[in-house]
Amino acid sequence: MTRTDGRPGPGAHKPDCSAFLDQIYEFVDGELTERDLTRIRQHLDECPPCLREYDLEAALKALVRRSCQDRAPEELRVRILARITEVRITTEG
Repeated sequence: MTRTDGRPGPGAHKPDCSAFLDQIYEFVDGELTERDLTRIRQHLDECPPCLREYDLEAALKALVRRSCQDRAPEELRVRILARITEVRITTEG
């Protein structure tokens, strides 16, 4: 969507936005290479629609992180680790 003055309107994305949006979760989680992080930071500096999308995803991740502070009971943790060990032995042996 383009405004009459030629500037992108709300919801408009540049062609390279799709590449950014494909990596937004990895960016929020800090799972990208330094080169990709730099490229995406530069894109965010130049693209307000993508910056809004990033802000939304970052806020959502922070909310989930704050809401999920409960720890599983120790007994459950031990059972899960035992099951993981069983699966590893079965698939490796």
